[in-house]
Amino acid sequence: MPARPHAAGTPRPPKPGPHPRGYGPGGAVRTVARPLAAVLALLAATACGAPGPAERGAPGPAPSAPAEAPYWVNPDGKAARAVAAHRAAGRDAEAALLGLISGRPAAEWIGPDRPESEARELTGAATRAGLPALLVLYDIPHRDCGQYSAGGAPDGTAYRAWVDAVARGIGDRRATVVLEPDAVMQMVDGCVAEQLHAERYALLEEAVRRLKRQPGVTVHLDAGNPGWAAPEKVAAPLRRAGIAAADGFAVNVSNFRTTEESVAYGRRLSALVGGKPFVVDTSRNGNGPYTEGDPAENWCNPPGRALGVPPTALTGDPLVSAYVWIKRPGESDGECRGGPRAGEWFDAYALELARNAQ
Repeated sequence: MPARPHAAGTPRPPKPGPHPRGYGPGGAVRTVARPLAAVLALLAATACGAPGPAERGAPGPAPSAPAEAPYWVNPDGKAARAVAAHRAAGRDAEAALLGLISGRPAAEWIGPDRPESEARELTGAATRAGLPALLVLYDIPHRDCGQYSAGGAPDGTAYRAWVDAVARGIGDRRATVVLEPDAVMQMVDGCVAEQLHAERYALLEEAVRRLKRQPGVTVHLDAGNPGWAAPEKVAAPLRRAGIAAADGFAVNVSNFRTTEESVAYGRRLSALVGGKPFVVDTSRNGNGPYTEGDPAENWCNPPGRALGVPPTALTGDPLVSAYVWIKRPGESDGECRGGPRAGEWFDAYALELARNAQ
């Protein structure tokens, strides 16, 4: 199905895909490591045709998470597995490039099947490392208006139970939760049918309050990006969704808008919702958005993009709580421009993001 154009005529913002970790309507893909031989076969098939600029000089060793990194780094993420596969194949330059991704914290997207145990495992591992976890909850009913990221809980009762299970799994451990990418904005742009708005607002507000019962949890409602709608159109919907009880909001989730543009948008929106702080997704915004292709498809694995500012809480701006990687760099947006299904590792694209990083 082609991407639905934005109601106001601007390009539709990028989607995380059926699930940025590989969840789709057909069921969940568990985060079990592939056998190394299978990963090597995939990388060998893509390495020779990797797009992007000419190879630069071989970078140094893959970095570990910098001291200012605000969240836990999953040592068994897809990027880490790709690094190991490249090293095993003797491709040290590629492994070092991908270390720019694997050594930095990226969000963990909680799946539909094991919310309590998954949340417990992730936050437990983060706690053992002395850091909070960065989690994304993405299971709202009627998710993505039935388009590329269709799915979500079957109804409000199931969604409440799912959120409650996530909260129980987190327990008293520290976590930052980015709540429901696109859920507010797709009501703003008219994608979600009007008769569904009241329930969705109620579910979001209840989710904020339920998560805030956990003593170590901070909650950020997704608030779109500068290319989607003006802050003046977003503020009232964000208030209805429970921003007053939340810790803040998230900007540029899975998008490519520059950090400067995203911060300016966030500051304008903050002024309209009681001065709430916000986080900015800088995972792939190093070169800004792609503008040369079909505007309706520019969200999907666009060429020439780059990693953005590494995750950090040292933003120099009291309103910007952190720069974070919510979209997981290197995981495909979908089967476009040579990519695998959404959420699968796209090695050629990951290498391009890393090569282009400033």
